[in-house]
Amino acid sequence: MSTSIRVSDETKEKLARLKREDESWDEFLDRLANEGAGMNAGAWKGTDKAEKAREAIERSRESYER
Repeated sequence: MSTSIRVSDETKEKLARLKREDESWDEFLDRLANEGAGMNAGAWKGTDKAEKAREAIERSRESYER
């Protein structure tokens, strides 16, 4: 079963910029609808992203205090 969704040309252009080349419109809209649906606990585990985020926060605080 399929459904048509009417959007303006401007909205379609914005969505097209976010859509990956290798995904269908259905896959794209499903991905978009599920983004932020919940936290992915442990997503940074095994990476240095958490430490880099802490460092960026610290730099920001230091520059604010100057």
